[in-house]
Amino acid sequence: MYISGYRCMWVVAMFDLPVDTKQARRAYTDFVKRLRRDGFTRMQYSVYSRHSSSKENAEVHVGRIKANLPQTARSAY
Repeated sequence: MYISGYRCMWVVAMFDLPVDTKQARRAYTDFVKRLRRDGFTRMQYSVYSRHSSSKENAEVHVGRIKANLPQTARSAY
Protein backbone atom coordinates (compact mmCIF):
# COMPACT_ATOMS: atom_id res chain seq x y z
CA MET A 1 0.00 0.00 0.00
CA TYR A 2 1.37 3.43 -0.98
CA ILE A 3 0.90 6.32 1.42
CA SER A 4 1.52 9.73 -0.08
CA GLY A 5 4.11 11.92 1.58
CA TYR A 6 1.96 14.95 0.76
CA ARG A 7 0.44 16.54 3.82
CA CYS A 8 -1.97 19.42 4.02
CA MET A 9 -3.71 21.17 6.89
CA TRP A 10 -6.51 23.58 7.61
CA VAL A 11 -5.98 26.53 9.93
CA VAL A 12 -9.19 27.56 11.68
CA ALA A 13 -9.45 30.81 13.62
CA MET A 14 -12.37 31.07 16.06
CA PHE A 15 -12.58 34.19 18.15
CA ASP A 16 -14.88 36.30 20.28
CA LEU A 17 -13.56 39.83 20.43
CA PRO A 18 -15.29 42.64 22.32
CA VAL A 19 -17.19 45.21 20.27
CA ASP A 20 -18.59 47.36 23.07
CA THR A 21 -16.65 50.52 22.21
CA LYS A 22 -15.79 52.27 18.98
CA GLN A 23 -12.11 51.44 19.49
CA ALA A 24 -12.92 47.74 20.08
CA ARG A 25 -15.07 47.58 16.93
CA ARG A 26 -12.23 49.12 14.94
CA ALA A 27 -9.77 46.56 16.31
CA TYR A 28 -12.19 43.74 15.42
CA THR A 29 -12.62 45.08 11.88
CA ASP A 30 -8.85 45.44 11.39
CA PHE A 31 -8.26 41.90 12.64
CA VAL A 32 -10.84 40.45 10.23
CA LYS A 33 -9.37 42.46 7.34
CA ARG A 34 -5.92 41.04 8.09
CA LEU A 35 -7.33 37.51 8.18
CA ARG A 36 -8.97 38.01 4.78
CA ARG A 37 -5.77 39.50 3.31
CA ASP A 38 -3.94 36.40 4.53
CA GLY A 39 -6.31 34.15 2.57
CA PHE A 40 -8.79 33.17 5.26
CA THR A 41 -12.43 32.62 4.31
CA ARG A 42 -15.37 33.21 6.60
CA MET A 43 -17.10 29.96 7.52
CA GLN A 44 -19.41 31.40 10.12
CA TYR A 45 -19.58 34.56 12.21
CA SER A 46 -16.13 34.92 13.84
CA VAL A 47 -14.93 31.59 12.38
CA TYR A 48 -12.43 31.77 9.52
CA SER A 49 -10.44 29.02 7.81
CA ARG A 50 -7.54 28.70 5.41
CA HIS A 51 -6.01 25.74 3.61
CA SER A 52 -2.27 25.24 4.06
CA SER A 53 -0.16 22.97 1.90
CA SER A 54 2.11 21.87 4.75
CA LYS A 55 2.61 22.03 8.49
CA GLU A 56 5.31 24.67 8.03
CA ASN A 57 2.96 26.84 5.98
CA ALA A 58 0.22 26.44 8.61
CA GLU A 59 2.65 27.55 11.33
CA VAL A 60 3.39 30.73 9.36
CA HIS A 61 -0.31 31.61 9.29
CA VAL A 62 -0.81 30.78 12.96
CA GLY A 63 2.08 33.12 13.75
CA ARG A 64 0.46 35.87 11.69
CA ILE A 65 -2.80 35.42 13.59
CA LYS A 66 -0.99 35.75 16.91
CA ALA A 67 0.91 38.82 15.71
CA ASN A 68 -2.28 40.52 14.51
CA LEU A 69 -4.40 39.95 17.61
CA PRO A 70 -5.87 43.15 19.02
CA GLN A 71 -4.25 44.36 22.23
CA THR A 72 -7.27 43.37 24.38
CA ALA A 73 -7.09 39.79 23.10
CA ARG A 74 -3.32 39.55 23.67
CA SER A 75 -3.70 40.12 27.40
CA ALA A 76 -6.16 37.20 27.55
CA TYR A 77 -3.98 34.98 25.34
